[in-house]
Amino acid sequence: MSIWADKEGRLHVGIMVGGKRIHRRLPEGATKSDAKLIEADLRKSAMQRRPGIPGDPQMVEIMGLYFAHAETLRSPDTAKQHALRAGPWLEGVKASDVDLALTKMIDDMRDHYKPATINRTIGAVKAALKIAYKARLIPEDYGARTHRLPENNARHNYLNIEQVKLLADCASEQVRAAIWIALLTGCRRGEILKLTADDIQSDTLRIQSGNTKTLRQRTVPIVPALRPWLEYVPLAINFEGLKTGFARARKKAGIDVNFHDLRHSCASMLINLGVPLEVVRDILGHTTVRTTERYAHLHVDRQKEALGKLSALV
Repeated sequence: MSIWADKEGRLHVGIMVGGKRIHRRLPEGATKSDAKLIEADLRKSAMQRRPGIPGDPQMVEIMGLYFAHAETLRSPDTAKQHALRAGPWLEGVKASDVDLALTKMIDDMRDHYKPATINRTIGAVKAALKIAYKARLIPEDYGARTHRLPENNARHNYLNIEQVKLLADCASEQVRAAIWIALLTGCRRGEILKLTADDIQSDTLRIQSGNTKTLRQRTVPIVPALRPWLEYVPLAINFEGLKTGFARARKKAGIDVNFHDLRHSCASMLINLGVPLEVVRDILGHTTVRTTERYAHLHVDRQKEALGKLSALV
């Protein structure tokens, strides 16, 4: 038997080559798919008469380990998309040269992707190399040689209600529903796409813990303006459909905005209506008010406006 599990549940791979046994113990959390990929690589190495374990495998083989690992993640399709983005730069590259390939990838991507997006791709490659290292397929964790880019995520677009209406009017029916649900609940795109009819209660909307970024369930009150759009739940589009549809609406409306800005706009409108930061925190599902304090400058703007009126009197 070439693949088996020990008493602790850890998987093992073992094959015989030239009368010698080659054995590898996989890291915790490794799946049978991971084991099969490692077994295939060992047998391929043996057929090519390379001595021992292949110490410098091709990156395409190592990324295969990540694709198997991605199935265990909360958003496997998204994880795979980030990994696939690195494909053109990893073709024909050995693990020991991955830092050079990633440096070229980063340079080529800078003009086309934001640092956060590039970092997610780097992260997928680094995760694959860590899996390979723990499985002893490579002598060191080559991913440690490459560092992520600094991110500046301070850009927030705050739409007013007229801009949201224009954006929604330029969208398809399904995308329009997603836009209004986002504005009227502060939900993220992934949370909206995972809503089901069972999540709609008589007066509240349940955002299940497995669908949230913080892995905590939260409840959002259903206001009258929201109820008509809940009739479209569950939405009949997937992540890519919403992404593409929103891009078309944004272009047609002539508004430079991304979907997540609807969440920021929800917060800004609430604050401009005088809602305390603590309440905004609970609606958005932030774990602490510190995260919500990114909107604190909106409070200052309202105070400045009020004091400006007093100044005019003086």
